[in-house]
Amino acid sequence: MNFELTVEQKMIKDLVRQFTEEEVAPGAVERDRTGRFPLELIHKMARLGLMGLPFPEEYGGAGADTISFAIATEELSRGCGSLGITYSAHISLGAAPIYLFGTREQKLRYLPQLTRGETLGAFALTEPHAGSDAGGTETMAEKIGNQYRIRGTKVFITNAGYAKFIALTAVTGKSEKGKRISSMIVPTDSPGLTIRSSYEKMGLHASNTTEIILEDVPVPTENLLGVEGEGLKQFLITLDGGRIGIAAMAVGLAQSAFEKALRYAKTRVQFGTAISKFEAIQFKLAEMAMKIELARNMVYKAAWLKDQGKPFTKEASMAKLYASEMAVDVSDEAIQIHGGYGYMREFEVERIYRDAKLLEIGEGTSEIQHLVIARQLGL
Repeated sequence: MNFELTVEQKMIKDLVRQFTEEEVAPGAVERDRTGRFPLELIHKMARLGLMGLPFPEEYGGAGADTISFAIATEELSRGCGSLGITYSAHISLGAAPIYLFGTREQKLRYLPQLTRGETLGAFALTEPHAGSDAGGTETMAEKIGNQYRIRGTKVFITNAGYAKFIALTAVTGKSEKGKRISSMIVPTDSPGLTIRSSYEKMGLHASNTTEIILEDVPVPTENLLGVEGEGLKQFLITLDGGRIGIAAMAVGLAQSAFEKALRYAKTRVQFGTAISKFEAIQFKLAEMAMKIELARNMVYKAAWLKDQGKPFTKEASMAKLYASEMAVDVSDEAIQIHGGYGYMREFEVERIYRDAKLLEIGEGTSEIQHLVIARQLGL
């Protein structure tokens, strides 16, 4: 096995790291405190070719692989978790369903707008009564002539406030097996569609988290993604790829917390010496570094499998489960190493801890990941 990054992957890593250090990280604290969405950074990322990174050039993308997407997500998250999740959701949840299940006409119409950064991608799945049980979707899409009329509510949707259209799931009928869930593309300026951004969150303050209310929203049947009734299958495939993004984001947050803790330990003097000389602190830092490296390797493996066209559901869930819990553990230890200062906003590790916690919940909770892995083991 060759663990060395390709020339292209190294170039992408260097490009995004430089961009993050110069443009992203300096404003992360201010954005966390004010909740200001970093739209100007999105525009700069578009000019760098990042907004369509893993999609073919014919649709305005850069033609890169999933490993490159994971690298970019990690590096952005290392500077700002809010930008990391904005980017990951744009690629893996917003654009991916259209690329995976859309007709060529749909791809040519919608994907270039996403890959050029003219709009952000969003995927509306979660509902007030359908979270982990996504199959419990209650949003209805009634077919009337050549239109669907959509009624329902979606919650905790990332990026919708800055999206011209969203990929959305709704019940289009019933069968002997239960609800027939379908996916469709819905313009956000459609009559009857309202987007609210009023959540008060624990972390990721500069990301756009919305509620979507649909009141008899008309959508042409030509906006259906794939075959009617296959929405459940489609969003499970979509979430597999999304979990690679979440895991990569977790690695970036943990890497940032580790670097801050390491730097602080080398400069903080107690009992006449730097605390990095104390075995207790050394063991913490060694454990943190090991966990981060393990998670990164898991992310790369899942991404590599996806790029090779091999099954990767189990590996993506493992990476997401381990990396998200690792990021919480590492950021918690970073606070502990900082002592009282770690509890203060000035040293930033508390922000990383708050941002990391969402990763154990979004795109399938840790509990759901255990179920997915168990099923992949044939249990």
